[in-house]
Amino acid sequence: MENVNWYAQITEHTMCLCGSNATMRTAWTENNPGRRFLGCSFYGRPDACDYFKWVDPIVHPRYKSVINGLLRKANKKDALEKKLYRNLMYHRILLALVVMVLLFHLVI
Repeated sequence: MENVNWYAQITEHTMCLCGSNATMRTAWTENNPGRRFLGCSFYGRPDACDYFKWVDPIVHPRYKSVINGLLRKANKKDALEKKLYRNLMYHRILLALVVMVLLFHLVI
């Protein structure tokens, strides 16, 4: 419950340079994996300001190493799953074509 109040306090009372409430986001860069920051809620739009403030302290080197290693493993797993899915679809289509050819020859 305390974490929810802390989050609400930070986001409700922090205004960015353009006057709107700053939005909390999480960085997933190599140097700051999982580190939260506040930024303009209009980020990515032409009317966004350049407001930026770290919420979390600097990431400890060991934490950074572990998180980046886990992210690399997760990304490899995702890539393998996509490759396996594409292979599965290819083989299903191939099987369907073989069945259609066999049925066509049975009918003729």
